[in-house]
Amino acid sequence: MGILPDEIKPAMQGVIPSHVVTCSGDGTPNASAISQVYYVDPDHVALSHQFFNKTVRNVRENPRATAWLISPATFDAWNLELEYDHSETSGPIFDTMDMQIEAIASMVGMKGIFKLRAADIYRVMTVTKNVGERIPQPDIAAPAARR
Repeated sequence: MGILPDEIKPAMQGVIPSHVVTCSGDGTPNASAISQVYYVDPDHVALSHQFFNKTVRNVRENPRATAWLISPATFDAWNLELEYDHSETSGPIFDTMDMQIEAIASMVGMKGIFKLRAADIYRVMTVTKNVGERIPQPDIAAPAARR
């Protein structure tokens, strides 16, 4: 049994963009939005390497990263602590991610803009479901009750 629970998979569909945070070798942080965190197996994910050259540079200097994902069905948020393993520029993972990114781009009117350069494979070190950390919705009845 791997570290990634099945309930995280909806957060990896690319419906809500994910975020990745890295640090350079000297500790300078960088945060980027990312089109896709792809489920590879119970212990690995692939991040879509499209635009984020600084992220790639940071990971080559310091192989640790953190990804933040949100499930579109439940709005549950997940934190993944990751360690870079390798990049793939062809093969089944790359091809599937490329197709999914094209579909995402087509849905938002940016077909042909999102070009997948590589599928960067990471080992998942830890996974944390952030329970109860959603932004609270305002109580609509509250202002009237204060009168």
